Amino acid sequence: MSTAAILTEKLTKTYAVGFVKRRQVPALRGLDLRVEPGQIYGLLGPNGAGKSTTIKILLDLVTPSSGRAELFGRSPSLKEARREVGFLPENPAPYEYLTGREFVRLAGQLSGLEGSALDSRVSEVIAQVGMEYAANLGIRRYSKGMIQRISLAQALVTRPRLLVLDEPTSGLDVLGRQLVRDIVREEQKRGTTVLLCSHIIPDVESLCDRVAVLIGGKLVREGSVSALLADRQTMMEATVESVELPRLEALRPKMASMDEAGGRVVLRFEEQHAREVLQAVLAVDGRLTGLQRTRFSLEELFLGALKESGRSVGSDIS
Repeated sequence: MSTAAILTEKLTKTYAVGFVKRRQVPALRGLDLRVEPGQIYGLLGPNGAGKSTTIKILLDLVTPSSGRAELFGRSPSLKEARREVGFLPENPAPYEYLTGREFVRLAGQLSGLEGSALDSRVSEVIAQVGMEYAANLGIRRYSKGMIQRISLAQALVTRPRLLVLDEPTSGLDVLGRQLVRDIVREEQKRGTTVLLCSHIIPDVESLCDRVAVLIGGKLVREGSVSALLADRQTMMEATVESVELPRLEALRPKMASMDEAGGRVVLRFEEQHAREVLQAVLAVDGRLTGLQRTRFSLEELFLGALKESGRSVGSDIS
């Protein structure tokens, strides 16, 4: 078996919180992960699930309480291991008094690049993220989306073996999101391993080879996207008018989701419940304006795992 790009075994982290640090809050509870070289691996979970803590341990920003973590067979505490990692944080904060080009150049210099190789690589990644037009502007003049792009450029500048992306499409428009997806695929073709943490589930579903779902610091689902979505019940989506959501509350236990917007109620449910749902809608004089089959998605998988766990979003430290 090849050396894993990322390996965690029985990884735990407990934070001491409160004024006198007496209350212990577990962020990770025995996490086992294995990410193979060249994979795009998705990390999903609600706020407080432990995703950020996992990333911080892999980057040696936080020390685990117990267990171990490895990057390509080496401890994250070793500079040699971290030197092979490019990181885009969830809320990047590059130096505002630098231009975009200066910031990316600084990242390359700190990683050991120099001379013409540095100049060439800086120009290459700036073009890759579509920031040539603003590369010589001060970062203080950048929008959130521009900051996201230039921060991605600094993560790419050293040609890392492992790329850790925490909410990489945050603040980007549709074209920006597509650009990031294209870059991630290009990096995978180059042999880069990508750890992708995102709340935009369609991005995870379209990009990732494997996915892990964390809830309350525990791994509750893990596998290839195709395997996780296989053998699931066919889902239906019904659009109902002339009825308010509270009148359909009795259906909630059988619903994957119930949403109300613009005077319409949208119900998502397994096909086996279709007769019962339609009868309930007619019983309260609702008007059915749409009914269609929909493909089971990672979103339903994620929401189902959250419901099974009995946990609420944001219940723990992340």
